[in-house]
Amino acid sequence: MPTVEAVYAAVGEVLDPDLGLPILDLGLIYKVDVLDDRVQIDFTLTSPACPVGDLLVEDLQETVKARTGAQQVTATIVWDPPWNQSMMSEELKITLGMPI
Repeated sequence: MPTVEAVYAAVGEVLDPDLGLPILDLGLIYKVDVLDDRVQIDFTLTSPACPVGDLLVEDLQETVKARTGAQQVTATIVWDPPWNQSMMSEELKITLGMPI
């Protein structure tokens, strides 16, 4: 049975295909719910015009299933709140030379 911690660890392996950076560190993951062997992930994109939404849905589903044993993973793109750079992890900001 997957745990929230195991799901977050798996999600941390998923990279944004355009940026090559972990979507968790980018601050794109908004919510993870685990109920028995089902996982629900709400996430966003850096922009509504971002063309990789479907790729990220698929990558999230496959990675979480493979790493946690979840039978069902639903990844839903949400737009509220809108993403902005302040949502990035402090570590990623430092890596990118951004102010923290």
